[in-house]
Amino acid sequence: MRAFGAKLCVLSPVSTKQGSGKNGEVDDPPRVEPATIEDLPALTELVMELFSRSGDFKPDRALQERGLRLILEQPSRGRIFVVRNKDRIFGMVNLLFTISTARGGFVILLEDVVIHPDHRGQGYGAMLVDYVVDFAKKKNFKRITLLTDRISAESQEFFKKQGFEYSNMIPMRRIID
Repeated sequence: MRAFGAKLCVLSPVSTKQGSGKNGEVDDPPRVEPATIEDLPALTELVMELFSRSGDFKPDRALQERGLRLILEQPSRGRIFVVRNKDRIFGMVNLLFTISTARGGFVILLEDVVIHPDHRGQGYGAMLVDYVVDFAKKKNFKRITLLTDRISAESQEFFKKQGFEYSNMIPMRRIID
């Protein structure tokens, strides 16, 4: 169901260092910025947890790490953004770039919106999506598409609040091994 898509999910804690205060936030408010290769272990943990809760995907550390590394090492194909402070990654989103003949330009496939459970409900998911929309506008992308789990009313409602709407298109896929 989520060949290219996004899923809002709770997950286990991901810290890049020891916290410097309550939840590592004192004097260092969370901000959105590009992920780096040094973030790969934390990003892998986030995606592993996401996939452990999905009916469509099975967690496989080597595969998830390889996929994330491919995005990080090829910024012309996609980007990963995180909400973080100096000590902790609170959440992430990844973007994949392709071309739409319908829109006559580049478009974004938004995947893996993941927010740490201790930080849900604090606006970090919206912060990430707002950042992605601003990024898309600045880079002249024509559309952002995502897929979310059919059974997750919470995720669907979140994305509707962020301005996404249902499409007449339905996802189909064929796995190539």
